[in-house]
Amino acid sequence: MLTRSAGPRSLAFILSAAAVVVAVLLSLMVGSRALSPVDVVRALVDGGSGDAVDIVRGLRLDRTLVALVCGAALGAAGALMQALTRNPLADPGLLGVNAGAAAAVVTGFAFLGVTSSTAQMWLALAGAAVASVAVYLLGSGGRAAATPARLALAGAALTAVLYSYINALALSNQENFDRFRFWTVGSVVNRGLDTLVSALPFLVAGAVLALVVAPGLNALALGDDSSRALGLRIGRTRALTAIAVTLLCGASTAVAGPIAFVGLTVPHVARAIVGPDQRLVVPLSMLIASAFLVLADVVGRVVVPGAEIEAGIMTAILGGPVFIAIVRRRRLVAA
Repeated sequence: MLTRSAGPRSLAFILSAAAVVVAVLLSLMVGSRALSPVDVVRALVDGGSGDAVDIVRGLRLDRTLVALVCGAALGAAGALMQALTRNPLADPGLLGVNAGAAAAVVTGFAFLGVTSSTAQMWLALAGAAVASVAVYLLGSGGRAAATPARLALAGAALTAVLYSYINALALSNQENFDRFRFWTVGSVVNRGLDTLVSALPFLVAGAVLALVVAPGLNALALGDDSSRALGLRIGRTRALTAIAVTLLCGASTAVAGPIAFVGLTVPHVARAIVGPDQRLVVPLSMLIASAFLVLADVVGRVVVPGAEIEAGIMTAILGGPVFIAIVRRRRLVAA
């Protein structure tokens, strides 16, 4: 069966939406100066002036919105990529898509003097698209088909090459290094709403496309022959899914930098709750990933007194053990 009973499914979405609300409230409350829920609500509703208004509207609201939107994008992209490649270990970071977007933006920084958010957006989308095509070509080289294992190996190799290129550019020039070190770690701090607004059309288009292709991914999971027998246009479904992943990953990377492990871990949680039906997995992954990235940012603010750990580092710290558990579980099953 593709789905479970309607009651638990509805409850899962309700609880996930509630988790998003709680995460947003914590993000607006927690920091170097703690605020009460009443202070937060007054700052959002009444406006005016004062320390609470400056903190909420001037500092915390922007980073919360960035984390919400980029988290949803990465969660959806991870669910799509795992379904498309039939590889539960696939994610935009592991298959080179985020690295391609980051490499393109870094190249724009170093050689083209790119500073505007719009230019960064187009560079990130182009880099993500080129990386996606390169991984597919590498994974399907020769007469062999582009199997999930070959795609994962090609993605890992391309990611290593691209990040070596990024580090080489950063280390070759002090100005480049100062500019890159904060951006490439993945962060939701100091990402202005203008950057998010520039990315929003691409993110919305990618999210809509993700929801549209989700039913076809259910059929694709049955295998190519069965999919064709059901009337699925396999090439079209794969192409649209790749476009959705490129839009989601490219735009989110342009806004927040390359953030790993969100797209890897969250879809596993969603599938454990609602089963393998992509019509449910994709939207639930978006909700859970939004809450996860916001909470990762909140934890990063308080885990080290007097300092902050960027969200991209916190997602790796929190998501790494889940990744190891997934790998170990698959080995046990295979044995």
